[in-house]
Amino acid sequence: MTKKILTLFIVFLLALNPVCSEVVTSAKNIQAVETTESNKYPDYAKMYTGEDKHEKFNRKMFNLNSKLNKFIAKPVHILWSSLLPQCCINRIRDAYNNIDYPKRLASCIMQKDGEGVKRETARFLTNTTIGVGGLFDPADKIFKIKPTNENMEQALCKCKMNSGSYLVMPCLNSCTPRSLCGRILEAALDPSVYLASPITSIIKFGLMVNRTSYMQPLANMIETTFADPYDIHKKLYGIENYIRNSNYDRQELLTEEKQLVEEGHPELAEELIAELGEEEVNAEGNNNAAKENIKKGENIMTQKQFTGEASDLSDILPLATAIKPDIVISDYKTQTPVIDSMKTALFEDNTINKSIWNELSVWNRSFAKRIKTGSVSITEGREPYRYKYILQKDKTAPLMIFYPSIGEGAGNHHSLVFAKMFYDAGYSVVMQGSHFHWEFVKSMPEGFAPGIPSADAEYIRQVSAKILENLKEQYGYEPEKKVIVGTSFGAVGSLFVAEKESKDNTLSVNRYIAISPPIELKYALLQLDKNGEEFDKESAEVKDKTALTAAKILQIYGLKDEKNFHTDTLPFTDEEAKLITTFIMRQKLSDIIFTIEHNEKNKAGIYKMINNMSFQDYAEKYLGLLPNDECLYASLYALSEYLTNNDNYHIYESIDDYLLNENQISRLKNITEEKLTCINCGSHLGFLYKKEFIEEFKKFVFKS
Repeated sequence: MTKKILTLFIVFLLALNPVCSEVVTSAKNIQAVETTESNKYPDYAKMYTGEDKHEKFNRKMFNLNSKLNKFIAKPVHILWSSLLPQCCINRIRDAYNNIDYPKRLASCIMQKDGEGVKRETARFLTNTTIGVGGLFDPADKIFKIKPTNENMEQALCKCKMNSGSYLVMPCLNSCTPRSLCGRILEAALDPSVYLASPITSIIKFGLMVNRTSYMQPLANMIETTFADPYDIHKKLYGIENYIRNSNYDRQELLTEEKQLVEEGHPELAEELIAELGEEEVNAEGNNNAAKENIKKGENIMTQKQFTGEASDLSDILPLATAIKPDIVISDYKTQTPVIDSMKTALFEDNTINKSIWNELSVWNRSFAKRIKTGSVSITEGREPYRYKYILQKDKTAPLMIFYPSIGEGAGNHHSLVFAKMFYDAGYSVVMQGSHFHWEFVKSMPEGFAPGIPSADAEYIRQVSAKILENLKEQYGYEPEKKVIVGTSFGAVGSLFVAEKESKDNTLSVNRYIAISPPIELKYALLQLDKNGEEFDKESAEVKDKTALTAAKILQIYGLKDEKNFHTDTLPFTDEEAKLITTFIMRQKLSDIIFTIEHNEKNKAGIYKMINNMSFQDYAEKYLGLLPNDECLYASLYALSEYLTNNDNYHIYESIDDYLLNENQISRLKNITEEKLTCINCGSHLGFLYKKEFIEEFKKFVFKS
């Protein structure tokens, strides 16, 4: 379950917001923050696992387990996954789950859950007989009897046993004294414990290897995605346990949606939007009349100013004028701007990971597995910078370089989708990570803090140049044409790189494409902080709402495998969407601050500071930007001369992007004219999956 929570959070990650930040703070400053009575933002690790009383021991055990996994468990899992195709591994998993029936039954009995006892017994009898000993799951697929997924810790929790302190034990990873007691009881309920023979031992070993192999993608994702794997692992373990022990995983949070899917009706918008209420939708600027005007392509732009807009630049910029959208998506099921931005997760290509083999198998030759990893040294004495790439056989094939959204590493979901699109069109592809990402910071000079595009662009160019040089030396690759594509914060970076390249051409890029770049970073920063400030940070209500939202994500994830499943809507309220995006974006900020402030002896102090720091605080502390700074150099208006006088770029913006406002986009339209394509809906990157955008994008990019 933890893997699914993490996967969905990362998939929803894409959109979000640029920020601004400078030098490392002293231990004295950190100590000062520690005296703060309460946190400005939720401390999810503490909220769900309590005080980490044994952190030093736990971190040592976590590092030990990581090494054991890397050098012992993972090679065994790779061998296992190379011997059996994915369908066989899944069948063995289902059989193992069926054998676990006594554990789940005992848990239901201890909780006095009669419905659970009936459900588990019916599943066991059905899957043991019709399902050929549990190799298949007709109880779910045919009779729609869903599993309860109970364990003995849940029973102990129901019996009012306290969880105890968070622990990491050798080979067991995250646990608590209560969960350890639960595992001991489960071991006693395992029939194979009482059958001691060489054959039984071999079978048990095979079942254990098969079961634990499913954790490898999660372990790899945590290690490569987050600056502090221990902290994120603790958070996700805590959320998972809270969901289980509160039985949120058993609540039918998506009953309405599931019924529509089963009946073959994917149209979910009206029912889901009704949850929000007309007033909330109108408050977001999405009233019905405006939606209809957008669909018709009519003029809806106004001179309205939004709270928190950056300072007036009318002396140096053209006045805003009304505009019409250039791309009209007529069937977009609009919800709220934040929810619509999350629909970027629907931008996918199902062939990227398609294979009959497990992800770990040496025989898996899916597109994702053919992506290679390279590294280049940027700063002497600092860590090499890792990037992803896939090359055509033609050593002069055109090249696409991808700059992703804020906080994304190389090889993230969107990078892969764009990579497949370009590779199929004959391009080689290089995928860099975001320059607002902990790996980028680790490769930069000591004291570097990302956030001001005009300064960051120099380093981005340097990284791209070294990658091109590395590919030339290693493969003799010299592309005849180069295209840079950026999304969100990466789109801002691509335009600042373009401006610098127009004065000093070192990369020889032919075209730059920016998708959903925030126009004024100060405004976007304020919107991000605003989303995160709408909750009572330390209340039990936030704890409960966050867990319920995570449980809902899991149920959506489960629906994706159901036949005929398709949706253009997401079943969240606006509050839930803000919880998700705030969690994700604060994790990105946490990774950056943790990397800048890295101190082996005072990690608790670092996290105390992180949980009291907004994006605007980051801008003030690390970049020296004060609240009233115009921050012109952190907006696209700083590129006015380049944007006016050059035609080797193109920008795509949605006119209902919650990181922009109408005045900003109309000003940018006056500067860029036909080089800016406006889309009628989709908020921030939430239009990527729609065919109208994809067709127009391909038409522009791949034209001769």
